[in-house]
Amino acid sequence: DDGSVPADNPFAAQGGVAAQVWSLGHRNILGLAFDGKGRLWEHEMGPLGGDELNLIQRGANYGYPIVSNGDNYDGTPIPDHNTRPEFAAPKISWTPVISPAGFVIYSGKQFPAWRGNGFIGGLSSMSLVQVSLGDQPREVARYDMGARIREVEQGPDGALWLLEDEASGSTGRLLKLTPKSKA
Repeated sequence: DDGSVPADNPFAAQGGVAAQVWSLGHRNILGLAFDGKGRLWEHEMGPLGGDELNLIQRGANYGYPIVSNGDNYDGTPIPDHNTRPEFAAPKISWTPVISPAGFVIYSGKQFPAWRGNGFIGGLSSMSLVQVSLGDQPREVARYDMGARIREVEQGPDGALWLLEDEASGSTGRLLKLTPKSKA
């Protein structure tokens, strides 16, 4: 790969900068991950409310700043996605926000029941958010971590690694999550 724009990019025929675009209408993408089916997922912070988890589709417009499930910071409303069907709506949105950061889709062996689930670090929610990415994506669990979670990764052994954000009173710890041993 030489870094050039693929001929099958959705806007390749337009040339210039547009040729490089795969999807648009994003606000603030903070996590990208491919699932086991090769689908690309992303999460982004909304403005005042409306954090999103999106399944990225070729050439789709996700609507920002025209639509959002949140409001502007000055409190003025932004129309919701359901008012403009030409824009791709999020698969999950959060209000109140979780302030998503870090994203991994679990494929390890240590937590077999979690395979195929997404894990999102929550900054303002100070949590690890687990989402099911099936036909009807949804939040499955929210694990209170007591600190802002900046990053989530899966180790080669299948453990989940979390990085705390120093801003919440934490010293910026790196945490390794493994199953409880059966004693």
